[in-house]
Amino acid sequence: MDTILEMRNISKSFGGVKALSGVSFSLKQGEIHALVGENGAGKSTLIKILSGAYVKDHGEILMNGKPVNVRTPRDGQALGVRVIYQEFNLVGSLSVAENILLGHYPQDRGLILWDEMYEKARELLKRVGFNIDVRQKVSSLSVAEQQMVEICKALSQEASILIMDEPTAVLSEQELSTLFGTIRKLASGGVSVIYISHRLDEVFNIADRITVLKDGKTVGTVSASEVEKDELVRMMVGRELAEIYPNRSSGGKKEILRVENLTGAGFSGPISFTLNEGEILGFAGMVGSGRTETMRAIFGATPKTGGKVFVEGNEARIGSPQDAIDAGIGFLPEDRKRQGLVLCRPVNENITAASLSGISRAGVINTEKETAEVTKYVDKLKVKTPSIKHLVGNLSGGNQQKVGLAKWLMAHPKVLVCDEPTRGIDVGSKVEIYKLIADLAKSGIGIIVISSELPEIIGLCHRVLVMREGSVEGELKGKFSEEDVMMYATGVMAN
Repeated sequence: MDTILEMRNISKSFGGVKALSGVSFSLKQGEIHALVGENGAGKSTLIKILSGAYVKDHGEILMNGKPVNVRTPRDGQALGVRVIYQEFNLVGSLSVAENILLGHYPQDRGLILWDEMYEKARELLKRVGFNIDVRQKVSSLSVAEQQMVEICKALSQEASILIMDEPTAVLSEQELSTLFGTIRKLASGGVSVIYISHRLDEVFNIADRITVLKDGKTVGTVSASEVEKDELVRMMVGRELAEIYPNRSSGGKKEILRVENLTGAGFSGPISFTLNEGEILGFAGMVGSGRTETMRAIFGATPKTGGKVFVEGNEARIGSPQDAIDAGIGFLPEDRKRQGLVLCRPVNENITAASLSGISRAGVINTEKETAEVTKYVDKLKVKTPSIKHLVGNLSGGNQQKVGLAKWLMAHPKVLVCDEPTRGIDVGSKVEIYKLIADLAKSGIGIIVISSELPEIIGLCHRVLVMREGSVEGELKGKFSEEDVMMYATGVMAN
């Protein structure tokens, strides 16, 4: 394959802080090249320089062997560079066709040629192997369908280099398979893809080559077929894969949570299980199996239709999240940005959100006590923030998750549910989150972990319940493998 892009010795600083220092990266025609590294490694800065959002300080960029200047997004677009970010840039009130061809509708004397536009949109969708009604509004589409619209939009603008930034954060296994099929089809047709992801299993599945960045520098470029995951992790974070998951304590034998015959919206049940003091209990299963819905019913976020919940042997009558908090149950939700945190508010307000009664009197917050308590948890969890008054939305994903954990630590829960606790977080931050979860269990808190990452479930949990189609299909404890989990999750093996 011919090399179509070379970025040589790229450097970029912001206010005296070096984001990139002599980074080099190359891309071949029709190649799927993964760009990986921890948060802050420089991935986003590098692609923004390539797309024209940032201007490099030093270094050179070559396209097809010739030096080019990329100083504006228009320069990047003229070179065929298109970026699909995790947050889509679509207009929900417009149709699929209108979004795909936005800004360059076929026209005749100022009038839009609707039939021609619909046909062009259908051709582009066919090119990626997708078939949806081009007249329907984008707001009615699933996330996976919207992603296909974004890809077609890029292709309509004659993309030769497609950059995909964390494209699979909220996709099901089936949707992921469809996306990968589309990416491979584009690559076979000559489009070059830069794929950015924290999910290493996906990277090995889709990439031809992998480039690792760390602390704004290039660690190296390797062939995906010739490197082991352990070696890639070491390149990214400087530690071996075996060191990622902390040693587990044995867990206590005192029951702290019991759920009996629970039923509710989104799962059929009835669900029954127990959780011991200091135990980490995993909930595995395919997307849509009812894991999150079960925990939301326990927490009172959605109404249960039957069953009972007991905390330390006493029935907890839970009709709302506040009832659950009062009973000693905390919930770190899957979508931290929309359900777990208030991004437009500072660190201190987020951490105290579930514990205001402990730092206030007659509705007035004791600011001195608040500062002391928040600072204690910020230090304990090693939250990297300029101050406790810093907006949570400006923190990295890993530090946002630590703020979410700090909120529940301050509430002193007996049971803590962690739903996808490391989604969208780099490997280094994952290690810190795993250690925090293990330390919480050692302190006696009963932990429930929902995760779609099977290595995470196996590496963290003492026991695992596998759900399928709204019910618990099986239980695994002791030594078990990813294959064992999948046998239950797919219904091959049943209790």
